Amino acid sequence: MVKVVNGHRQFNDCKRIVVKIGSSLLTANGQGLDLDAISHWAHQISQLHHAGLEIILVSSGAVAEGVVRMKLAERPNDLPSLQACAAIGQMGLIQTWSSILAEQQIQSAQVLLTHDDLTDRKRYLNASHTLQHLIDWRVIPVINENDTVSTREIKFGDNDTLAAMVAGQVNADLLVILTDQQGMFNADPRSHPDAELLSTVPALDDELFAMAGDGGALGRGGMVTKVRAARLAARSGCPTIVASGDSDHVLSRLIQGEALGTLFVVDEDPITARKQWLAAHLQTAGSLILDQGAIKAIKEQHRSLLPVGVQVVKGHFERGDVVECVDQHGLRVAVGRVNFSSRYANMVKGLSTEKVQQVLGAFGVVGSLEMIHRDQMALY
Repeated sequence: MVKVVNGHRQFNDCKRIVVKIGSSLLTANGQGLDLDAISHWAHQISQLHHAGLEIILVSSGAVAEGVVRMKLAERPNDLPSLQACAAIGQMGLIQTWSSILAEQQIQSAQVLLTHDDLTDRKRYLNASHTLQHLIDWRVIPVINENDTVSTREIKFGDNDTLAAMVAGQVNADLLVILTDQQGMFNADPRSHPDAELLSTVPALDDELFAMAGDGGALGRGGMVTKVRAARLAARSGCPTIVASGDSDHVLSRLIQGEALGTLFVVDEDPITARKQWLAAHLQTAGSLILDQGAIKAIKEQHRSLLPVGVQVVKGHFERGDVVECVDQHGLRVAVGRVNFSSRYANMVKGLSTEKVQQVLGAFGVVGSLEMIHRDQMALY
């Protein structure tokens, strides 16, 4: 949870951090990837990693590197050329991160995602499981948009949005967006020299859009996309810091609580915010009728919903869909993201955890044995 006390930020229990580094901080004045800069970032990341923090890195720079490798005079405008540049540049980007992080005794992994991977529930959950395994293995995922097959990022979007979506996907405690700007100003500083840097702002304040400007030359972002990213991360309960990557030792200073850049705060703590988002689902993919023992366990003891407490499964849904939990009279007790499809939910309803494991094992199904985890459930 993030608190601000006398201008000092306190990141209590902040362990899992998504760090997004923009193109302007990774390239050498249009001459491709800046190896010294990436070494600098790898050193900062390694300090956090070896201190026990879980770092997920979202790195831009593939298109810019591809442009330089192909000796193009400027960034192309047509989609096929941009996708080709991304494919070429991604080779150098991931190779550079991998080798430099290895020098810091850190294993890394390339993860290429599209926005569709994060909106399609099955693909979203598959990616989530992979990321969680990497984190558990103390491997740093190096994530980028899969520009070769995705058109949205190149044409309209940015890695700020991708970083925010990943932050929600991995239940991050903090999103840090590093850029060539100091943070969020109350007006565009390029056209308003007297604009003031904002230290702390509510992430969901609609007035922030009126204060934001446009993007720079190398990237496709700008402060508008960072505001959007902060709002997206806030909806999953994750605060965001937008800060200048030119500041010395910026990552360690931020984590220590120094008031650099702009902190986009969330009104509620992460778990509450996620549950409020779940509670907003008036329409659900299906329903589970619970016995009184299960209702007591989730409401009074704040436990996860186990299959043994489910009497009836209604509707057709996939793993990860939002379903409602009701009592025998149809009164809604809770809503949550279910860990089984309706097919498997019907197979394991009413069974003990040991029998659930046997049934699922017979079908080669691995994963959680809870019907709905308590952190993915909102009570009514």
